[in-house]
Amino acid sequence: MEIEKMADICKLLGDKMRLTILTLLRERELCVCEIVDIMQTSQPNVSQHMRKLKAGGLVKEAKRGQWVYYSLAIADKPYLHELLQTLPTPNMPTAISCEQGDCCD
Repeated sequence: MEIEKMADICKLLGDKMRLTILTLLRERELCVCEIVDIMQTSQPNVSQHMRKLKAGGLVKEAKRGQWVYYSLAIADKPYLHELLQTLPTPNMPTAISCEQGDCCD
């Protein structure tokens, strides 16, 4: 991997919110509204961070119905697997789910 690309990834990881989002996605895929609820922040804030993570090739999205779900896209970045495994597991409510609630309506 070239040093410039690695530096860009390190910049993405240098933000606490983005690093926390990646640890959440380590557990399972999530919709933006689920991340908003967990992080207690605004939807535009989360969307901005997701846009940067997607542009950096760290997350991917899958549209299902009216919801867009995000998951990790780090299969080609084994060094990130190790990093994410060393981070503490975030407190993630199990009750939140777009498919069962009306959080995205």
